[in-house]
Amino acid sequence: MNENDLHAQREATAIQYFRLVDAADPALLELFTDDAQMFFPKFGTAKGLAQIGAFAQGFARGIADIEHDIAHFNVLTSGDYVVVEGAVKGETTSGVKFPDGSSSFGLFCNVFEFQGEKIKRLHIYEDPDFAGTHTDGASWGQSVRDSM
Repeated sequence: MNENDLHAQREATAIQYFRLVDAADPALLELFTDDAQMFFPKFGTAKGLAQIGAFAQGFARGIADIEHDIAHFNVLTSGDYVVVEGAVKGETTSGVKFPDGSSSFGLFCNVFEFQGEKIKRLHIYEDPDFAGTHTDGASWGQSVRDSM
């Protein structure tokens, strides 16, 4: 496989990751190497398939519905990395729809590192407060917006 084909395959795998997340499909783990690591804010790092699977199950307990806007992703590839910037919407299991456009905006950036055609490392950069309930830590942002 030449480098262009490998980059295309890696981009396809990154996009497939989001489709599987949206479907809550356990086949998601098949995209990762056995020793993969994954980072998520306010969670930390999961190492290996068992921990990544446990994270996914825990994440799913709080999310009733999730949909990534795949058609409008920005996808950048360089070497072993694929970076995906995009937007997500959904609903928590407590019935809160996100983003609310006030304290949650549904924007994310994921950095995938590949080994061959599989994900070796995934760092997710996203506000984990989908329901917008962690207002204490962001109160300064509201006061600045109100003054603008």
